Amino acid sequence: MKAIDLEIFSPVTQITHPLLSQKQVRLFIKRDDLIHPVISGNKWRKLKYILQKARNESKNHLVTFGGAYSNHLLATAAAGALFGFKTTGFVRGEDVENDHLFLCRLYGMQLLFTDRGSYRDKPNLFNQTFGSDADAFFIDEGGASHEAAKGCSELVAELTETYNHLFCACGTGTTAAGIVNGITEHSLTTQFHAVPVFKNGGFIADEIARYLTIPASSYQLHLDYHFGGYAKTTPDLIAFIREFIALTGMLIDPVYTGKMLYAIFDLLAKGYFTPGSKILAVHTGGIWGLLGMKEKFSVISK
Repeated sequence: MKAIDLEIFSPVTQITHPLLSQKQVRLFIKRDDLIHPVISGNKWRKLKYILQKARNESKNHLVTFGGAYSNHLLATAAAGALFGFKTTGFVRGEDVENDHLFLCRLYGMQLLFTDRGSYRDKPNLFNQTFGSDADAFFIDEGGASHEAAKGCSELVAELTETYNHLFCACGTGTTAAGIVNGITEHSLTTQFHAVPVFKNGGFIADEIARYLTIPASSYQLHLDYHFGGYAKTTPDLIAFIREFIALTGMLIDPVYTGKMLYAIFDLLAKGYFTPGSKILAVHTGGIWGLLGMKEKFSVISK
């Protein structure tokens, strides 16, 4: 089997914008989206130690979960093909065809469409279907696990400069927990900011707490930037993303990174940051999410 190794290429890029100059604040992006074309962003960081655990346990069949536009499913399929694992994905909802699932199948992933009721109990679903398969290895939705948090914590050790604020979008809270762990372990004074992409996202605090390895310093939750809920958008968000991509040449998605950056610029406009502040925003990849929202972009005029 192939060794589980993927060289990290995640530079830090400074963003220029008139509002940043006006407010005397510097914004930098940690380009985790450049780690791999498909296994990008926090997807690789999450999967790194999960795959090593599967290999150590002599498991060669990765079984995981996600929605029809799940970047995690796609990343797992690609990682399986790259490192020699068989892959199966339980897909929440009815049998559909889309660009994401086409790519999953192209990487060799078997897709099992599952009604939403059964999907809620993922361990039971795994045991019912693959309980007798000694090669099968359970990976939770989004890769949520202590192994995933460990991989995400390594982002902090890569930083060569210090920042006053560090922002990250949140789905399961695993990436956020890993970054908080990293900040605490390195005794940094950086203030961490989590931007949940779910409506009523306060539950993320409990999810983050599940994966903290040591008592953490305080962090901020910004709950007002969900735009209606997970994978929901508004014309304002779409317009912001189009403007940002055209201005910077950097692709961002409407599900995670787009919402986080909108939050930063909204807080900037409101005077939230002290002049002279340095902000680092983590680009968690997921740009394939654009494929499922082409229509929403097409209705917004240039």
